[in-house]
Formats: sequence, structure tokens, C-alpha cells
Amino acid sequence: MKTPIRFTALALSLMFASGAALADMKIGVSMSQFDDTWLTYLRESMDKKAKSYPDGVQLQFEDARSDVVKQLSQVESFISQKVDAIVVNPVDTAATKKITEAAVKAGIPLVYVNRRPDDLKLPKGVVTVASNDLEAGEMQMQYLADKMGGKGDIVILLGDLANNSTTNRTKGVKEVLAKYPNIKVEQEQTGIWLRDKGMTLVNDWRTKGRKFEAVVANNDEMAIGAAMALSQAGVDKGSVWIAGVDGTPDGLNAIKKGNMTVSVSQDAKGQADGSIDTAVKMAKNEPVEQAVWVPYRLITPQNVDTFK
Repeated sequence: MKTPIRFTALALSLMFASGAALADMKIGVSMSQFDDTWLTYLRESMDKKAKSYPDGVQLQFEDARSDVVKQLSQVESFISQKVDAIVVNPVDTAATKKITEAAVKAGIPLVYVNRRPDDLKLPKGVVTVASNDLEAGEMQMQYLADKMGGKGDIVILLGDLANNSTTNRTKGVKEVLAKYPNIKVEQEQTGIWLRDKGMTLVNDWRTKGRKFEAVVANNDEMAIGAAMALSQAGVDKGSVWIAGVDGTPDGLNAIKKGNMTVSVSQDAKGQADGSIDTAVKMAKNEPVEQAVWVPYRLITPQNVDTFK
């Protein structure tokens, strides 16, 4: 009679232990920086996704503050804490090799989110969740080229030069420009993703007498800064086409008000859900795709109300 009781107790013990596994799951997340508008939405969406699991998944967020060395140190700290998985939004997409090597050596699943490492041949146990930045540049520039009638001058506001999102979005822009020889790039400079930098650059260009029909920005923040500079200079709203990328709430509002012409939605929730889902599956030894792509969508004055 005692054997069934012992068996039942053992079964219950195993059941509780199994149930605790997900509740105790801990994922270390190193963000390139906290003080970035779009990355804030990404981080908040990751937190919501983690809390949506029935037993919960604990995320430990760290701010790398745009410091490659600090980010590697954070990853090494996650490894020493024996987290179940690591998610990294890299500071420098060309400097991820040591992060990858450390995670693989420790046998801890690694997910790169939003920014794909420059090394596209990643080892087993390392996955990327991102959007195709080339596509974003193509979409915004094609929309502007049509609006401009295939001719005129543009200026380009670049993101952080250490980020391949900057490289690929700009590459997409220039692939479209190759089809329009009568559209010229008047100026091209980095605003490092920041609104005030975008504003300063556009103001400086105008002060120096630079003329342009459109502003192509690698993100919404710089595009909004450009719109602010033009407004302060007394330029009529809508007389200069302005394009951004991300589809942030501020970007959507700028399109609704006519301050921006167009943006391209980068799905923060889609990337967040994809990264946490993938990290959880990898921690449980479930199969995953090595490259998870979250599509971009064009945002215009005609469809802006369908975005949130």
C-alpha cells in the first residue's frame, strides 16, 4: 500500500519541478542603449511578452550605453549567472564575434535582435530576429522618387555609422536612386539616430544655402528633427518631402499633421515577440529558424490611421 503513495508523491514532485522550470527561466537582455525611442518600445514589448507566459519568464535588462566593452562584460556576467538564454541588441554589428564565442562556449542560446551581426555565418545555437533594412530604404526612397517625379536634390540623414542598419537602409535608398539619374544627393551626414542632431544638420545645410526637395532619414527621430528645422526656418509644410523609418508614435503623429511625408513601420512588437519566443524555445531545446524576419510596411498619410 505504501508503494503507490510513494509513487504519487514522486510524480507530484516531478510535476512541480517541471512546472517551475519555465517559472524559473531567466533570460539576460543586453540593449545597445536605453535612451533611444524605438529601442524603448522594443524593450517594453519584450517585457510584456515575457510576462505573457502562464508561468512567467524573467528578463534581466542591462544598458550597454553604446559601449562595446560594456556589452561584452554584460554578456559574460549573464553567463556567470547561468541564465537560460541571452538576447543581445548589439552596440556595433561588426564587433559581435566575442559575444558569440562566449555564449557558444558556455552552451547558452544567444539571440541577436533588431540588428544582425555583420558575420552572417553564425554558429549553431545563435539566432537573429530582425527586419530587412535594405527593404526599408528601398520603400521610403521609391515613395519619394514617385512624389518628386524622378528629379530633384535630396539630403540623407544617416544613423550610427557603426550599425549595419544605417549601411543597409542607405544602400536601399541608393539602389532606388540608381534608377533615377536626375535625383542627386546634395548632402549626406550622420545624425546618429537623434532628433536634435537631425535638426542641427538640416538647419546648418539651409544656413549654408544648400537646396533640396527631400530629406531621407534612416529613422523617424532624425526625420522629425529635420521637419522641426524646416518649420523654424519658415519653410511651408509639405514643400519639402520628408521620409523616416520605424513608425514610432511620434513619427505617426508627424505624418498625420503633415510634418512628415512617409515612414516605414519597423514592428517593435514583432521583433520583441520573436526574440523572446525564440530564446524560450532554444532554452527548452525546441527547433527554431536561424534567421527570423519581421517584415516592414510603408506608412503614408492614406493608411497612417491603421497603425498604432
